[in-house]
Amino acid sequence: MSVRDLIPWGRNNGHQVPSLLRDDDRDPFLSLHREVNRLFDDVFRGFGSGLPAFGSASAFSAGWPSVEISDTDTEIKVTAEMPGLEEKDIEVLLNDGILTLKGEKRSESEDKDRQFSERYYGRFERRIPLGVEVEQDKVGAIFRNGVLTVTLPKTHKVQSQVKRIVIKS
Repeated sequence: MSVRDLIPWGRNNGHQVPSLLRDDDRDPFLSLHREVNRLFDDVFRGFGSGLPAFGSASAFSAGWPSVEISDTDTEIKVTAEMPGLEEKDIEVLLNDGILTLKGEKRSESEDKDRQFSERYYGRFERRIPLGVEVEQDKVGAIFRNGVLTVTLPKTHKVQSQVKRIVIKS
């Protein structure tokens, strides 16, 4: 027996050469089937972990609108980009420490002339847990140039619980 007989690839000198590939890797239909299953698994992986179901919003819009959240000693400020929307298209709700931004973005044109679009149209809903008590009667929202800014003042109780810790060198 030579070393060449131990290597699974090489010349086929009249005998069967072992293959490194599984039988289904050589079959293009099985390979395609496996790849499509992997793509569907990737799309639906986040469902059940807080992402919306198809009935309420699509998976494509799960992170829309994009938000920035700043937290100071006195307030929480949530800024959301909502280009193409008007104030009447947006609803802002605060319930049990969760800020909800929801609304609908409508298409400006009919679908018959559209060949391709990467723009999102439809209903959206974004829930942001605040984690602290806020003064609900002092919450304010401003919508300007496609940007929504919601200011949520913290209660005095929460503000008094903030303790600065001195960093020593």
